[in-house]
Amino acid sequence: MNMFAEERKAEILQLMESGKPVKVGDLSQRFEVSESTIRRDLQELENAGMIQRTHGGAISIQSSFELSYQEKEIRFYEEKQKIAKAAADLVKDGETVFLDAGTTTLQMAYALRGKTFTVATNSMEIAQAFAEDLQIEVMVIGGSLRKNTRALVGFLANEMLTRLHFDKVFLAANAVDPDFGVSTPNLIEAETKRQMLKAGKEVILLIDHSKLWEKAMCKICSLSEINLLLTDDGIEDEDVKRLSQYVQVQISV
Repeated sequence: MNMFAEERKAEILQLMESGKPVKVGDLSQRFEVSESTIRRDLQELENAGMIQRTHGGAISIQSSFELSYQEKEIRFYEEKQKIAKAAADLVKDGETVFLDAGTTTLQMAYALRGKTFTVATNSMEIAQAFAEDLQIEVMVIGGSLRKNTRALVGFLANEMLTRLHFDKVFLAANAVDPDFGVSTPNLIEAETKRQMLKAGKEVILLIDHSKLWEKAMCKICSLSEINLLLTDDGIEDEDVKRLSQYVQVQISV
C-alpha cells in the first residue's frame, strides 16, 4: 500500500475512532511499512496532542475505551486465578480488608472463603461470593453502579470510604505505567479508587501482566503510593527490575 505519511496518520486516527487501541505490529502490516515508521507516525500524532502512546501501540485521548465485564472475565483467566490465590494468602484471620470491584478481586473472594475476617467492597458480586460464609462479616459501600465494571462509585461511595479504615486494601486497575502511574478510563471511578487508597494501612494492587506498560485516561495514583504490586509470571525479569525501582513486586506462580 503506497501512501503518504499524512494520509497514513489520518487513517490511523480513523481506526482509533471506535476507542479501541491500535498496535504497532498490526499497523505495520496494514500499511506495509516498517514498525519504526509506524512508531514515528504515532510519536508525531502524540506530539500534536491527538493520541496517547502506550506500550506497543496507542489509544485515542478522546477515548474512554474499556472492555466489558464479560470480556475482562475471560481474558488471562488462569493468570488472574494465580494472582487471586497469592493475594488471598496475604489475608490473616481477624483482619479488616477492602476488595475493589474487579474480575481478579472476585476470584480472590472465592479463594478467601473459609477464613475469618471482615470484608468491605464496592462490588455486589464480591459480597454475594461471601453470602453463605458465616465466618466472614461483609459490608457493601453505597454509590452509583457503573455497569461496565459493576462497581459502586461516586459521591456516596467516596463519603463512606472517608469514614472507614482497613488493614489491607486490594485495588484493581486497567493500566500501570512506571512514569504515569496506575490508571483507569473513568474519572468518577478513579476518584473512588483514590479514596480506597486513603482508607488502607496497606494497599496491594492486583494486575495481570497484560496491563503493565499501559496508560488509561485517568490517573489513580503513582506507583510509590502502592505498598505491593502483585502480578503473574507472564512478566519479564527486566520489567520486574524496572518496576521494583518504584514499588515492591510479587509474582504469583
